[in-house]
Amino acid sequence: MIKLEHIEKEDLKKIVEWNKNKSDDYLLQWAGPIYTSPLTLEQVNDYYFNTIKKEGFNINVFKIQLVDKNGFIGTIELREIDKSNKVGKVCRFLIGEDNCRGKGIGTQVLKEVLRIGFEDLEFKKITLGVFDFNHGAIKCYENVGFIKEKFLENARKASEGYWNLYEMSISKINWKKIK
Repeated sequence: MIKLEHIEKEDLKKIVEWNKNKSDDYLLQWAGPIYTSPLTLEQVNDYYFNTIKKEGFNINVFKIQLVDKNGFIGTIELREIDKSNKVGKVCRFLIGEDNCRGKGIGTQVLKEVLRIGFEDLEFKKITLGVFDFNHGAIKCYENVGFIKEKFLENARKASEGYWNLYEMSISKINWKKIK
C-alpha cells in the first residue's frame, strides 16, 4: 500500500541519489528536458523553489511512500496545464528504488494521482507523455484507463538518436466508469 504526500525540501537529495551513476538517457526518460546530467541538488532545488513553489503555478509534486515501511521510494508530479478546460498532466514519475519496480506500485500510485486530480483538483482530463519503447509504463498507464491519443515521431533527442513519444489521456467520465 502506498501513500502520497507533498514533497519537502529535505526529500530532494533522495532524487539526486536515485540518479547517481545513471545515464543521461535515464534522466531524460523520467524527467524530460528540465534537468541535465549529471543531476545535482542545485538543479533539483532550483526546480523546486523557482517552478513548483512559484505563485500562480498549480504543480503538485508528491513523494511516494510505502505505508508499511514508511519508505520514500519515488516521486510523481501532477500539474495543471489548461486552467480554463481543467486539464492536468502527470509527469516526472519515478520509482527511484530499483527493488520496488515491477510490483504493481506504479499502478497504485497512478490510481491515487487520478483520484486527487479528478476529485480534489476537479480536472476533467489528465494527460501524460511516454516514450514508445517504455512498454512497462505504457501497460501500467493503460491498466488504469489511459488511452493513446497521439504519436509524436522524433519527440526528444537522446544519446543514440531521437525517441518517439505517445501522448496518452484519461477523461474524468471514463475514470468514473472504471474506478
